Amino acid sequence: MEHRSLRFYLRIYGRILAQDLKSKMSYRADFIISTIGMLFTNIAGFISFWILFGSFPSIGGWRYEEILFLYGFSLVSLTPVQCLFDNNWNLRSSVYSGDFIKYCFRPINLFFYYQSEVFDIKGLGQLAFGIGTLCYAWGKLGIAVTVLSVLRTIIFLCTASLIMVALQNAAAATCFWIQNSFYVLDFVTRFKDYARYPVTIFSPVFRFLFTFVMPIAFIAYYPSLVILRPDEVPLLSWLSPLFGIVFFYLSYRFWMFGAMRYSGTGS
Repeated sequence: MEHRSLRFYLRIYGRILAQDLKSKMSYRADFIISTIGMLFTNIAGFISFWILFGSFPSIGGWRYEEILFLYGFSLVSLTPVQCLFDNNWNLRSSVYSGDFIKYCFRPINLFFYYQSEVFDIKGLGQLAFGIGTLCYAWGKLGIAVTVLSVLRTIIFLCTASLIMVALQNAAAATCFWIQNSFYVLDFVTRFKDYARYPVTIFSPVFRFLFTFVMPIAFIAYYPSLVILRPDEVPLLSWLSPLFGIVFFYLSYRFWMFGAMRYSGTGS
C-alpha cells in the first residue's frame, strides 16, 4: 500500500466527517433526543456522587471534589472512543454480512477508513459536561492554574483516552474469530463506569484487575494523581502515557491482524 502523509489523512477525514454530519443533521430530532439523553446520563452520575457524599464526608480518603475531578477527567478522556471509534459497534455486523469487504479495496489505511466513517456527534455533549465538571472541581480544590498543570492535564487526558480506545478496538476485533463477539465488546465497555472511582477503594483483587488486566485505572485514577496529588505520584501515574500509547498500538495491530485475514464470506 502506498505510504500516505498525515496531511492526506486529515484532508480525507475532513471530507468523510462533513458527509457524516450532513447525514446525521437530516434527522435533527434523533440527534437532539440522543444528545439530551447523553447529558441526562452524565447528570445522573453527578447527582449520584452528590447523594453519596451527603451521607459520607469522604470515601477511602477521597473527598467529594476529588471524586468529582476523577468523574470529569473520565468523561473527557472517554470522549474520543465515543466520538471517533463508535463504528466498532458495527464491525461484527459488517463482517458477518460481508459488507466489510468494501473497506479492503481502498488505497488507504483500512483501520482509518473504517473508523472514520462514523462520528458520534452527541459525544460532544459529554465532552462539554466533562470539561465543565473538571473545571468546577479544579476550582473547588484550589489547584493552581499554571502552564505546566494545564499542559500535563492535556497530555494525560489524551493518552488516558487511548486506554479505552484500545480496549474497545481489541474487543471489537474478536468478531473476526468469535461469532458472539458482541458480548465481549459489551462486557469490556461496561467496565468504563468504574474508571470514575479511585482504584484504592476496591479490594486488592480488583485493584490488580483494574490495573494490569482490565486497565481502566489508567483512564482517570493514575493520570489524575499527577494533578490532584503531585506530592504522592506513583510510578504508574508517570508511566500511564506510555501504557496508553503501547496499548493502543497493540490493539491496532490486533485489529489489523484480524482484518487482513478477513475472507469476505463471514466467519
